[in-house]
Amino acid sequence: MKVPQFTLFGFRRPREVVRLTLGKLERTVMEEAWRRGRISASDIFRAFDERTAYTTWMTTLDRLFKKGLLSREKEGRAYLYSPRVTREQFERGVAEDVLDELLDRTDGGAEPLLACIVEALSERDRALLDELQRLVEEKKREMQDEE
Repeated sequence: MKVPQFTLFGFRRPREVVRLTLGKLERTVMEEAWRRGRISASDIFRAFDERTAYTTWMTTLDRLFKKGLLSREKEGRAYLYSPRVTREQFERGVAEDVLDELLDRTDGGAEPLLACIVEALSERDRALLDELQRLVEEKKREMQDEE
């Protein structure tokens, strides 16, 4: 059963959370860092046709470094930045945070959330539902091996 779309005060849909996790410039820098592997403020400044101030790119890179998404090393007078996480790790981390929050808010146990996940997967593609089953079975085996 498909639930009509609605918005609750203080709650964002997961795709919106991923999109809003980083600001527009931060997303731009991370995309470029993931693409190149290693970047400097001048690389970003030139890549975007010098339309945004050099100091703005420096600040954005520093903010991403402080958030733990980029590592940096000094080379001469400039810093070179590298992604500390892959795009997949970043998206998975956001998804884990969203799911943790949803599970914490669920008074009746996790069953409604799990049912929603199964329903969403089955509406999109039977193969996704099969993949979920495979992953569940794999996790069960891992847990048995740990016992």
